[in-house]
Amino acid sequence: MSKLLTVSPSPHIHSADSTQKIMLRVVYAMIPALLWSAFVFGIDALRVTAIAVVASLAFEYLIQKYLLKVKPTVTDGSALVTGILLAFNVPANLPWWIIIVGAFAAIAFGKMPFGGLGNNIFNPALVGRVFLLISFPVQMTSWPVTNQSSVDAVTGATPLGIIKEALNNGVPVSEIVSKLPVPSDLFLGNMGGSLGEISALLLLLGGIYLLFTKVITWHIPVSVIGSAVLLAGIFWLVNPELYINPVYHLLSGGLMLGAIYMATDMVSSPMTPKGQIIFGTGIGVLTILIRLFGAYPEGISFAILIMNAMVPLLNRYIKPKRFGEVIKS
Repeated sequence: MSKLLTVSPSPHIHSADSTQKIMLRVVYAMIPALLWSAFVFGIDALRVTAIAVVASLAFEYLIQKYLLKVKPTVTDGSALVTGILLAFNVPANLPWWIIIVGAFAAIAFGKMPFGGLGNNIFNPALVGRVFLLISFPVQMTSWPVTNQSSVDAVTGATPLGIIKEALNNGVPVSEIVSKLPVPSDLFLGNMGGSLGEISALLLLLGGIYLLFTKVITWHIPVSVIGSAVLLAGIFWLVNPELYINPVYHLLSGGLMLGAIYMATDMVSSPMTPKGQIIFGTGIGVLTILIRLFGAYPEGISFAILIMNAMVPLLNRYIKPKRFGEVIKS
């Protein structure tokens, strides 16, 4: 019996990279931030990460083997990345069973219904995170205070939470600045929040590694961060008594995490550089609009998912010129 050959048009690009190698590079990039979160929050940071990773791997294996009846692909590293990113998006004091629910939502709702890796429209980790935020808002917004002997016993507000409360109540910025960490603490990671949003420095170092290894390009991170800072800066210049300095929007919350590690997901982001810039700009603008005028103090997760839904349109209407195209004079 003859075998069928798969034929595709040229050009054919050969590379030593594989899905597993790419996913492992993403994991390597997140290790510094993970280690810092363990230093800040203690063993709970490792507990949350371990549960999220094991649950993501288990759900992907079980769904593929027993529901979809296909060969499990847990060794490709994508479920591992999903688990770490999910952990990076939740508090260190989150109960174990809620973490498992989030991992199930990420894999069962965000990835497998579309056919698995390479077919999912939305970033799976963000699907899990938003599912948990809507289902368990109290637990997902009870942030452990850093530098405590038992971090799961004491909770406090994040910088974005303080800013949002002041904005809703019309409190002048000058009255809340003293309650916020100084920019250097925000940059280094001496503050509360999710595991993966407490050190802009280490997230940037991981992003530089991903750029150097060509796992990502600059288009999405720069457009997300640039558009967010620009829009936040405009509001700040218009009314500095009501709107906070854009540095706080840049260094607090999940803007860095989302721009570098989740918006750049090669499956759920546009294929062309122009499309990626439009995609990233939309994320940055939506993030600031949600932070300033929405119900939640953070908006990066919702912004990425909204723009994920726009990717098919961006890929359809923003295409490079075909070879041999006739240019009309």
